[in-house]
Amino acid sequence: MIRPRRPEPLGRSPGSVRRLAPADRLWYAAYGSNMHLDRLTCYLAGGRPAGGLRTHPGCRDPRGPARTAPMLLPGQLYFGTESQVWTGGSAFYDPGPGLPPADGAAGPRSGGGELPARGYLLTLAQFSDIAAQEMHREPGTDLDLTEALTRGRARTGPGRYETLVCAGLLDGHPVLTLTAPWSSREIAVHPPSAAYLRHIAAGIVASHGWSPRRAAAYLAGCPGAEGHWTAEEIAALLDDSS
Repeated sequence: MIRPRRPEPLGRSPGSVRRLAPADRLWYAAYGSNMHLDRLTCYLAGGRPAGGLRTHPGCRDPRGPARTAPMLLPGQLYFGTESQVWTGGSAFYDPGPGLPPADGAAGPRSGGGELPARGYLLTLAQFSDIAAQEMHREPGTDLDLTEALTRGRARTGPGRYETLVCAGLLDGHPVLTLTAPWSSREIAVHPPSAAYLRHIAAGIVASHGWSPRRAAAYLAGCPGAEGHWTAEEIAALLDDSS
């Protein structure tokens, strides 16, 4: 049985931040199509994912992740806007109130459930280059993680994947992901494409050991997919890819 891990709260004292920043290694918590390792490899080594419309240049360091780990993050997955890679809605992470407060005090982990993610242990340069490619920019510049580590999130730009969220700490390394600056309640949701759902569902099955039916039921209940895709239809996408 695969046991997913939950990040530990990140102490946000000045001393703890100094020990982590700059982070030479970090966990990238992927919750969308990058949960599928083949798709992530297109960001690392360059290439075009099956069913995608764009070819990615790759990272300065094209090596694979040092480690991977299934994770559960507090919050919710939803689909919105229009993906330039897949068409249909893009996947976004809404942490809601699930992040620990900035002062590090104990608090509820989430007011809106949990979502499965796949953690990849990467270098700062790799994570920064993935972030650049998510926004269709050339890779090559390291991100400054200080604000994300200090406050739990940092908006680095207005784009759809230019908000950094630090979900905590795992094995001494910060857990970071990319999402939009808005929440699921602030935009109109939009149903995802079949190819996109197939990658996400396959990534959940591979990393968490869920059955295709369970992964399909989860995705069918996410805002944007709910009411447009049934669990049976999503499960059939996995059957078609085999």
